[in-house]
Amino acid sequence: MSAVACLAAAAAYGFAVSGSGDDDTVAVPVPDPVAAGYCRALHDALPQEVDGLPRHDLKPASDLTAGWGSPSIKLRCGVPRPEIDNDDDADGIGVDGVSWSVEEGPGGGLLLTTTLRSVYVEVTLPKQYAAGLTALSDLAGPVKRTIPDL
Repeated sequence: MSAVACLAAAAAYGFAVSGSGDDDTVAVPVPDPVAAGYCRALHDALPQEVDGLPRHDLKPASDLTAGWGSPSIKLRCGVPRPEIDNDDDADGIGVDGVSWSVEEGPGGGLLLTTTLRSVYVEVTLPKQYAAGLTALSDLAGPVKRTIPDL
């Protein structure tokens, strides 16, 4: 399935990532020291806008997380390898040289996690941003520059 078709289908079926409670609150990952170093480099390289939305800190503030817009597009760096990566039939997409596993999330959006990188980066796209690839395109360059391929 093409990247656009995959994201459009997921949006059409109502998959989403949106939590209950405070939109800007996330669980901060706890990666090993090497991975945390890559994540700090990524944090410094992240754009001030993603999908035209301004960057802001999530709660609690951390070099392992970032957010854009409201509801927030959320990035967490140093997350564990997602279970979906064990499924050979799992959906995945490639955007500007970065591959992502694609999962449905609660509430109407998508949960995407990098694959084939030495550190896993997770991005949640709320329903209204899930049909396009702009957010992943905006994040691809910083991911490629700071998180090495496997």
